[in-house]
Amino acid sequence: MSQETADPDRQTGQETADRQRHPGQDAVDDAQSEGDLRNTGLSLKHDREWDYELERIVEKVEERDAEKVGLQFPEGLKRRAPAVADDLREILPEGVRVMISGQPCYGACDLDTFMMRRTDVFVHFGHSPMKESDKILYVPLFSNVDVEPIMEQSLDELETGKVGLVTTAQHMNKFGEMKEWLEGRGFDVETRKGDDRLTHEGQVLGCNYASADVDADQILYVGGGKFHPLGLAMEHPDKKVVIADPVNNVVTIADTEQFIKQRYASVHKAMQQDVEKWGVIFCTKIGQGRWDQAEEIVENNENAYLITMDEVTPDRLRNFDMDAFVNTGCPRITTDDGPRFHKPMLTPGEYEIAIGEKPLDELQFDTFHGTW
Repeated sequence: MSQETADPDRQTGQETADRQRHPGQDAVDDAQSEGDLRNTGLSLKHDREWDYELERIVEKVEERDAEKVGLQFPEGLKRRAPAVADDLREILPEGVRVMISGQPCYGACDLDTFMMRRTDVFVHFGHSPMKESDKILYVPLFSNVDVEPIMEQSLDELETGKVGLVTTAQHMNKFGEMKEWLEGRGFDVETRKGDDRLTHEGQVLGCNYASADVDADQILYVGGGKFHPLGLAMEHPDKKVVIADPVNNVVTIADTEQFIKQRYASVHKAMQQDVEKWGVIFCTKIGQGRWDQAEEIVENNENAYLITMDEVTPDRLRNFDMDAFVNTGCPRITTDDGPRFHKPMLTPGEYEIAIGEKPLDELQFDTFHGTW
């Protein structure tokens, strides 16, 4: 298998998306404190080696008698793309063209459909499959970081008994070992596979934490990045979420207080502005659209306008004369970049609170379920 060492200041896949999906994510937290998650996953303390599984790609090309191959990388590995393409050309059958997608890539929900339609084999690096296809080949780029030392440290925060175990796509290759390690220390490990958006038992995404819906009062999250455990703690407020970050060698507890304050502030701002025009965002990315939800909002509010976009950014929304926005696309747009939008940007649930259909104390974390 072809392998190469990633730069020590880089990450990929699910964890790269955590810190690169929205440049304004640090605005979520305003003050350093115990449980502050801003620094989690921002600087690597371990070099990593990624296996691009070039031989598997060649097998897929030969199986489909492909003439055109498309490669899509997450943001943190785009600069590696030319080297991977060069290595592939060396071993592919003569005449096979290799193309590189320059489109932003933030997850398995964010496929370059333009390139996908124009290639015979489409290779998506850094994420596990969200929906299987004969044409799409997913190369997860598993991490080689040893998780046992950080799990040992996490024992100080865990109570013996039942514990839920979750991780991200990059560490799924170690999930069985994690479970056995905990069981060997007297824990009753509760795991499950979530809905169709999730590939593996115990896997969580930045928008889906269904795998954490287990019979346990504490959850051990093994992985980098701040967003997954924060979402876990919001989705399951009755559970203690222990973060064991094997990349930065740090154990913390997910603290939702600052995040909740920020979301309350956005809802209050929309309520106080006496909104006359709502912009309802429908994201056209293949795995990020909730059309029925967007359409329902517009049908029931004569002051709501449906806006379709692929990339939802603060600069692009400045062109619209709206008083507030509702995002039915990726929840990360609202939660990570919320403070950067010039007008309130709410989740569908927060919108219901803002227009008086739900009380403020029913504010919940926005999650995404199912596939396209």
